[in-house]
Amino acid sequence: MRQADTTIFALSSGSVPAGVAVIRLSGSQSRFAIETFLKQAYPSPRQSTLCNLYHPVDKSLLDQVILLSFPAPASFTGEDVVEIHCHGSRAVVAILLDCLSQIPGVRAAEPGEFSRRAFENGKLDLTAVEGLGDLIHADTEVQRRQAVVQMAGGLEKIYSTWRADIVRMRALIEADLDFADEEDVPSDVTDGLFDEIRNLSAEINRHITQGEIGERIRDGVRIALVGAPNVGKSSLLNALAKRDVAIVTDQPGTTRDVIEVQLDLRGYPVSVFDTAGLRETTDLVEQEGIRRSTVEAVRADLVVALTDHKGTSVDDELARLQTDAEIIKAQNKTDLIESAQKQKSDGSLLFSARTGEGLGDLIDELSERVARLCGDGKSESAVWTRQRHKSLLLEVRDALDMALASTDLGVELVAEHLRQAGDSLGKLVGVIDVDDLLDVIFREFCIGK
Repeated sequence: MRQADTTIFALSSGSVPAGVAVIRLSGSQSRFAIETFLKQAYPSPRQSTLCNLYHPVDKSLLDQVILLSFPAPASFTGEDVVEIHCHGSRAVVAILLDCLSQIPGVRAAEPGEFSRRAFENGKLDLTAVEGLGDLIHADTEVQRRQAVVQMAGGLEKIYSTWRADIVRMRALIEADLDFADEEDVPSDVTDGLFDEIRNLSAEINRHITQGEIGERIRDGVRIALVGAPNVGKSSLLNALAKRDVAIVTDQPGTTRDVIEVQLDLRGYPVSVFDTAGLRETTDLVEQEGIRRSTVEAVRADLVVALTDHKGTSVDDELARLQTDAEIIKAQNKTDLIESAQKQKSDGSLLFSARTGEGLGDLIDELSERVARLCGDGKSESAVWTRQRHKSLLLEVRDALDMALASTDLGVELVAEHLRQAGDSLGKLVGVIDVDDLLDVIFREFCIGK
């Protein structure tokens, strides 16, 4: 367990060697720690200052750096923060980190500890912290835009507004209960209250539905490639990934397990799953691969149902899968079909993974479907992105619905359900009862953030 009165440090930039490395300190001893390296005045706040750093013991020159200081509370963590922008060699970074570790009251930071201190000091709410984590791990432009909105407090504004509305509703009920005999308290303070609860419940329900898009953007759209053995699923996966991910042979049943590849499909995050060929078989290993393929197809957001130049229908396989996913039918190996026969009555897209013919049209269709599943990725509104958010939002909505159902049982019970709804919103932003979550959330961060 970390000590709140200690000062922490870490390399906050990328791995070395690099042109420049950034070492960050946070805590009450940050200034003292830096002054042990200096022979000149401590730099003015928020001004880049060129400084020589000297070894605290033998006073030898260590490096020429840029120093930036951010006094509390106007800093990322809410504590005194200093950044050392030094040359990014392994030797320079190593000696600076070693010297910092020798200073009393100063220690190396744990993963995510800077962000955790920002949360504990009220600089970030829990949803903004999660947005920051998503931004650090964003691979695509759509993920970046969504994470920036959340990190900037988009979700916190929504949830805090709802919580304030619930607190006001509870206050009206308390006033009606406690001061009903007072002349300066109107007798109709709760008039219209249940309409407000009903409207808020509907608004939260819309938010829950919209948030499925946010989760899809954060985790990636799941695309399953399905079809009979040897129709070219692995070849298509390699073509989409632009590298040899899966083994391709003329022997049916080569793929016996699910192969996953994460891709940036024109700005949208996708996970493409190459599955075992669907067929009847007595091979126990292949049977297990087909079972896993079926599970993956059911979980998919989008299924690409493949046939080859032989034109075998894939409808029977799709019927067995019983998936609710969107379906794209595609016929591979068109380079083996005579030009006059290159037409499919069932609307299948024709392509050749080997020659690339028609592959652009298939990628266009995939991109359009993925964009629709992600809401076109253009919305600037904040949507929930994690299962934790959805679970708590469902608790809020259910508590409001129970409040509406309790109208004939007394306003005291209504107030209790409103309290439960407000508490669940408080857990969303980290106001109450989140201690068990913190270690899990901040453990996902890199050291130095």
